[in-house]
Amino acid sequence: MLALTAATSATALVLGLLSWAPDPPEPTRPLTLAEGERLAAARVTNLRDLRAGVRITAGADAARIELVGWVDWSRSLLYLDVGGPGASTERGLVQRVGPILVIRPDPAAVPTPAAPPLLPPADRWRLHRLAPGTPLGPVLDLLLGLATDRPDQTQAVPGSGARWIARDTVAAGPVDVLQASLPAGPPQRTPAPGSTGAPTPGAGSASTDPDGQTRFWLDQDARLHKLVTRLPGVGPVTMILNRADRPTLRPVDALGGRPGLPRTLTDAERRRLDRLPARLRAQRGATMTLTAPVGTDTNLRGTGWVSWTTRSAYLAVADLGVPDRRTLLRRDTAGLTRADLPADAAGGGTAEVPGRPPLPPPAGPWRAQRSGGDDLTMLVDAAVAAGSVGPSGTAVRVREDVTAGRTVDVVEVGPAGARLRYWIDRDGSLRRLELHTDANAWAQLDLQPAVVPRLNPVPRPAAKPRPAAPRPR
Repeated sequence: MLALTAATSATALVLGLLSWAPDPPEPTRPLTLAEGERLAAARVTNLRDLRAGVRITAGADAARIELVGWVDWSRSLLYLDVGGPGASTERGLVQRVGPILVIRPDPAAVPTPAAPPLLPPADRWRLHRLAPGTPLGPVLDLLLGLATDRPDQTQAVPGSGARWIARDTVAAGPVDVLQASLPAGPPQRTPAPGSTGAPTPGAGSASTDPDGQTRFWLDQDARLHKLVTRLPGVGPVTMILNRADRPTLRPVDALGGRPGLPRTLTDAERRRLDRLPARLRAQRGATMTLTAPVGTDTNLRGTGWVSWTTRSAYLAVADLGVPDRRTLLRRDTAGLTRADLPADAAGGGTAEVPGRPPLPPPAGPWRAQRSGGDDLTMLVDAAVAAGSVGPSGTAVRVREDVTAGRTVDVVEVGPAGARLRYWIDRDGSLRRLELHTDANAWAQLDLQPAVVPRLNPVPRPAAKPRPAAPRPR
């Protein structure tokens, strides 16, 4: 009887397996009202949630790029590691605030990117211009465009073609897969106060997606977990968002450094600022290290000295785009002069870390230059003048920071078009001077108190004698 029962059960099981078929998938359909509202609110939810981890694959085959890192929609900030076979000159670390992009290239990096270090490296960042046709630009535009401050009903109105596709499960739980067009021409979003850059373009500026084939993996709280689309000139794009990976991001110094809470100066901070010229004259001088992203094609590095007793400065400046040349810059009471020389005749070193300017200074050819004519000379002029007169204008304390192992107060002074930041330590010494450049980035001049060589004024060419007036006949 037991054998008969077992045989009967086995036979029934086999017959059941042979006749079983999975339930047919639920057919696609237009969105319900609730699903449409969730889709319309997805970008508002991104802005409300502030940040997310992101992993992106864009393009195919040899043109494929891969990005790993974070997005901070509240500050229009991206911090990513770029890899993949199509990464080209952008391989390495990338930060972007609004439209301002800086990279830290690493051609020797492994092809597969990894999460960037939370505390960004301090060196080798430069302003960068993306070449036309580079897939990185549209991908970054799309990622930043996934946030806005109001729902976008154009995706979910009747007749828009948006559809429910399927149910799925991601690491965070169950989601609905919805198909719709990318937002077309959403209102631009102004960056948060204190950030640099213009309003952030929306996703519609990256792709109009005329076929409406973008798919959104949305949970019940309108949180986006995955997006799959196609971008013109790029190809297929897959974005996976980790909503639980949301650390506070720190922009690099070229983008203004970590955010602060600007406030008026305390009495002690005001006294340190007012006494700064006397303090610098007592120190007599300092070594200077220049890091100046003054344009997407002009990233400067330099070393030299400043003397506050003789009101003079002397630097060797390298442009990363012209590594075999140096510019010697001399500032004294008579004015500003410069000479362009081969690198080995002007202190040597590398473009990233140039050597100190030669002593005694070479004979020439030196040419006079108008002070304050560009960002570099404005920064050098401000460093020399700091030992004579105090900063003018309304001063606010931006934040507390650390440089060269010393705690400093970052004090910002000046109008919007020529903002200067003074990094003053608790002893009243100036440790860094920053200038907001025409390229919407920040240039730094780091100062270390030291005994500096005597910087003699540059001999000025003798004035040419005027021709004698002809004698009257």
